[in-house]
Amino acid sequence: MPIKIPNDLPAVQILAQENIFVMTETRAMTQDIRPLRILLLNLMPKKIETETQLSRILGNTPLQIELTLIRTTTHVSQNTAEEHLLAFYKTFADVKDESFDGMIITGAPVELLDFEKVDYWDELCEIMEWSKDHVHSMLHICWGAQAGLYYHYGIKKRMLPQKLFGVFPHKADYAQSMLLRGFDDTFYVPHSRYTYVDRKDIESIDGLKILASSPEAGVHIVSTAGGRQFFIMGHAEYDALTLDAEYRRDINSGVKIDVPKNYYPDNDPSKEPIVSWRSHGNLLYTNWLNYFVYQSTPYDLKTLKKID
Repeated sequence: MPIKIPNDLPAVQILAQENIFVMTETRAMTQDIRPLRILLLNLMPKKIETETQLSRILGNTPLQIELTLIRTTTHVSQNTAEEHLLAFYKTFADVKDESFDGMIITGAPVELLDFEKVDYWDELCEIMEWSKDHVHSMLHICWGAQAGLYYHYGIKKRMLPQKLFGVFPHKADYAQSMLLRGFDDTFYVPHSRYTYVDRKDIESIDGLKILASSPEAGVHIVSTAGGRQFFIMGHAEYDALTLDAEYRRDINSGVKIDVPKNYYPDNDPSKEPIVSWRSHGNLLYTNWLNYFVYQSTPYDLKTLKKID
């Protein structure tokens, strides 16, 4: 089934070339079906790249998705044209009276700042509080996951001695979770961050469960009881060249950074990267949409129950 996105969003042409079924708003109006309403709060600076990555992975499922993009108003994007933001993005004020089957909060390149020092922190807190009774299932990614754990449960992020950068093997801590249904015993996930959340801090909170982790990358997926909220530290949605672009950006900027682990053949940046996470990345989002959104969301979103 297709993902329904705005007619002229740059992702439309990119995904069509990849044979991913995209349905424009115009065509969707002719169908008598209620698609899953997914809200994407895009906090990344290069918003077109992120919206394309997530549209790609959401569109590769059997379900029809209606994607709504929002951005913060208390931060001015320096890397995305204002024309693009005005054309395709709404603000929280535009959607706060609506309800959604699912919501994704992305990461953001602000992890070295205290949460309260982030210029849109108050606005993000308002959105996360609103989500409790306006969204059926939440997916927080990377810094968005750390922010969610801090806001909802008071769990602080911690500094790593150096950047965690590369593609790392993971195993299920709770293999019975439907989110991990069909996963191999070992699966790979990209990570790119300077901070982490300590396992002991998570385990001290009743109602939180660690679903998957890595000996080197640490905790990867955390869930609340019932799957109304997921906190994911890695980047299953990354493209083949996302880590490559980050590596070359930092090198060109004079930032001291190691070659991303388990990414280039023979750890040689002159060689084409190996993609080892794509199948599990697609399965992760398919399972989330199927088991924690589609199978359990009410048909009438006005009857949503508040997340505890």
